[in-house]
Amino acid sequence: MSAEPAPLLVVEDNPVYAEILQRLLPSLGAEMRFVPKCVDTAGKAIEEIANTKYSLVILDDKLPGADGMTVLAHIRSLPMPRQPAVIMLTGMGNESMAVEAMKRGAKDYLPKDSLDVPSLTRAISSALERKQLELQVARFAEELREKNAQVEADLNVAREVQGAFLPERYPTFPRNAPAKESALRFCHRYLPTGAVGGDFFDVLPISDTQAGVFICDVMGHGVRAALVTAMVRALAEELVSAAGEPDKFLVEINRGLLGILTQTRAPMFASAFYLVVDLARGELRYSSAGHPSALLVRRNMGTVEALRFPGSRPGPALGVFEESVYPICRCPVSPQDLVVLFTDGLYEVEGAEGDEYGQERLLAAVSKRSQLPAAQLFDELLADVQKHAGNRGFADDVCIVGVEVARVGLAENNFVGA
Repeated sequence: MSAEPAPLLVVEDNPVYAEILQRLLPSLGAEMRFVPKCVDTAGKAIEEIANTKYSLVILDDKLPGADGMTVLAHIRSLPMPRQPAVIMLTGMGNESMAVEAMKRGAKDYLPKDSLDVPSLTRAISSALERKQLELQVARFAEELREKNAQVEADLNVAREVQGAFLPERYPTFPRNAPAKESALRFCHRYLPTGAVGGDFFDVLPISDTQAGVFICDVMGHGVRAALVTAMVRALAEELVSAAGEPDKFLVEINRGLLGILTQTRAPMFASAFYLVVDLARGELRYSSAGHPSALLVRRNMGTVEALRFPGSRPGPALGVFEESVYPICRCPVSPQDLVVLFTDGLYEVEGAEGDEYGQERLLAAVSKRSQLPAAQLFDELLADVQKHAGNRGFADDVCIVGVEVARVGLAENNFVGA
């Protein structure tokens, strides 16, 4: 209790009990000093509470007109700092009323036949302690709401920044060609499961005839993963001069990422797939860092297959081993071909029976829609996966990137870094 006596309101219509309480209060000791006031109706109690900030209300459960529960409900409707602690006075054998009052916010109760100094001291101590705890919890909750609001604001900014990392406009090939006449056309879908995600892709214009397409998936998702994607993006932009050779490109990104991640406590790594579409040679060159292989949709032949690594194995994920090697593979590419790069969040989705959508079902779904424009194919594919998932939705970030080849055989004209 504070040094100054605290205001206390007694709401009791029986003058005998009101007198008993006023006589007992001064006997509680120096630690419990009050300035009591008595009223005998619910209306007067509500008026008093509106005009005076009481620390404690001793409230009779039965009053003329509106009962004590009405007053209690009014008190609980006030802002938390304005709510006094409430002790309910009950008649003999009316424990059910006391229990109900406690459920509705009273901090303690006193049977009228037990009005003495020890009982009153115990009830007041209990009520004030519970009220103090309630105020503390409310204060912590408000601080948590404020911090959550700040975190949410920060995440919104992070989401905007991460969105800015993704290509806003795709390059054209040749460089000065109108978008509709570009020899390569691009399309993507990006679905982070949280405010920020751990998937990232970029399209690198290497020359008038070569485009590098990079996709990566950082372990986990959320802020940490998003920070690593920012690192990978910066490294990819710095290494654009080496972008024509997928194996060397991934080696350099791995080296740069290790140099950063070895200084952190928590292990982090990223899978990645990088391919170069070479229009002059009519070929794809690609390397993988522990990432799902891209799909090559040959529309003229009506086939869909995963890009393979004959005679070799894909390299390990980025940020794991210092001396990692990323074998390079090649395959021909023709007009009307579509290359689809994606992260594993696209197919690692469980259905209602616990069965994963899986890569085989993914291959079949793309094959079924192989003649569709990339944008329509991607939208229908996502809808098919979501149908399989039902209410579960995607458990991980999803990124899909498509490269449509309009023509090949262009003359070379390098503009690396332009």
